[in-house]
Amino acid sequence: MTGRDGGIVVVNPTTGYELGFYPYTTPEAVDRVLDDAAASQWPRSRVEDRVAAIGRLGDVLVERREPLAALITLEMGKPIRQARAEIDKCLTACRYYAEELPRILWPDTFDIDGDTAMVRVVPIGVVFAILPWNYPWWQVIRAMLPAIAAGNTVVLKHAESVTGSAMAVEDVFQEAFGAGVLQAIVVDGPTASGIIEDSRVAAVTFTGSDRVGALVAARAGAALKKCVLELGGSDPFVVLADADVPAAAAAAVKSRFLNNGQSCIAAKRILVHRDVHDAFVHELVPHVSELRVGDPAEETTEVGPLARRDLRDSLSEQRARALAAGGRVIAQADAPESAQGAWFSPSIVEVDGNDSVLLTDETFGPLGALTTGADDEELIALANSSRYGLSSSVWSADRGHASSVGDRVHAGAVFINTISATDPRLPTGGIKASGYGRELGKWGVHELANIQALRIRKT
Repeated sequence: MTGRDGGIVVVNPTTGYELGFYPYTTPEAVDRVLDDAAASQWPRSRVEDRVAAIGRLGDVLVERREPLAALITLEMGKPIRQARAEIDKCLTACRYYAEELPRILWPDTFDIDGDTAMVRVVPIGVVFAILPWNYPWWQVIRAMLPAIAAGNTVVLKHAESVTGSAMAVEDVFQEAFGAGVLQAIVVDGPTASGIIEDSRVAAVTFTGSDRVGALVAARAGAALKKCVLELGGSDPFVVLADADVPAAAAAAVKSRFLNNGQSCIAAKRILVHRDVHDAFVHELVPHVSELRVGDPAEETTEVGPLARRDLRDSLSEQRARALAAGGRVIAQADAPESAQGAWFSPSIVEVDGNDSVLLTDETFGPLGALTTGADDEELIALANSSRYGLSSSVWSADRGHASSVGDRVHAGAVFINTISATDPRLPTGGIKASGYGRELGKWGVHELANIQALRIRKT
């Protein structure tokens, strides 16, 4: 993605070639979008109508699976099989909400001193969504489908580098829900900042870096608006002394390098008990070196390029700093040599102590850090040393042992003997610098709704 007067250019990260130019939405058009969103009849829709529309959304995703997946691969370099899997995951969310929404929205009723009391879920209005490029479809579905299910309308500012996917999102949602329920706009940062303050916007949701998230939160807070933030992560992957080492090593590689390593909940810090260090590295190395890195359009590719060359350059700088401070590359797969593409060789760097840049900062790409701890206490301390707190994974053959360690990890989610993953049935979100608020499940519906109390005096 590069700038150009009046709009943006989307670039294929595999080749560096231009994919398309998208003009910025004019101020007049932005105003019309906000008016349409605020005037929509969707907040007054019946639950059964919402369920039917969510079902239609799933049907459209099935029909358009191949072209939508191909566009994801073109715009951000996601391997094509993983791009299809992203669309399929969106379908699981549609099916979940189509089935569960009546129960999620059903009001709680009870008696208070003979009065009838009720707690009901009421839409709050227009939600302004500022979303990232790493999962162009899943980020929208997981953050905004619950909000729409609650009866809200959405104005979407997607990441500039996936603007083609943003236009496809709007088209698909319009086919399923009708006009005005989800609308996409192409605007720059200052314009987006102004939209946060607009009186027609009731709430803001943002997924991205903690630096930008703090700015969004400050602007929303100044306007006294609800804000949901899903920010960065530096998730610990904790391997205890009694872990199934081969299984843990294979899972660590899958978690770290899925989606070209560009996932907030990837295993970014692999923390291994000293007693199993050698065995773990022995298992890890071949899994990394055998990764198939190449053209993401090829069916066999497991890791493609980073989404943009500036992201590649930032990751290269982090790796250089870590190596200069004494880090050692212990596993690597070679990436294609190309001056145009955003290629980076997937690698694991072993570091000592907890002050390496790979442990203190988020690494958003196919670069993982590995370090050791002498016992559970040291591993827990390492896990909690990050300013982030999004998700975590703990490995032990003794589930009770793993759970006792997991209970002390500071994160929005803990996964025992499996990798971190979002699921429509579970809430997702972080603590500390990873943000606040929850998406998915009934919690995602309630997060961007007015949980309204009603009490009716007995006659």
